[in-house]
Amino acid sequence: MSSPNRGEVWLVDLGYVAKVRPCLVISIPALNQDRALSTLIPHTTSPRGSRFEVHLKVQFLREGVFDVQNIITIPHAKLLRKLGSLTPEQMVEVEKMLLFWLGFEEGNAEEDEEFHA
Repeated sequence: MSSPNRGEVWLVDLGYVAKVRPCLVISIPALNQDRALSTLIPHTTSPRGSRFEVHLKVQFLREGVFDVQNIITIPHAKLLRKLGSLTPEQMVEVEKMLLFWLGFEEGNAEEDEEFHA
């Protein structure tokens, strides 16, 4: 199998507990000498209202959110099939939230104050 590309959404077998669900590939493609792994952000149709959920309208997915707090890295063998790709604009939205979650970007000042209180 060729390496999945950043911005693609794949149906992924996340194991018995997490089930099969769509996931967004956020890592760059692996080369032959690299481990056959991809880093993903799962999509869920059960949002919790977290500030780290990204709601995007995507034609090939049911209504839901990408949960950037739930970043996972899995072997390519767990990727079942490609569902589609996000637009560059949609990827920017996910990337901004991901950088905020990882502490590389500052978020809303009000949210930060609440966090430090």
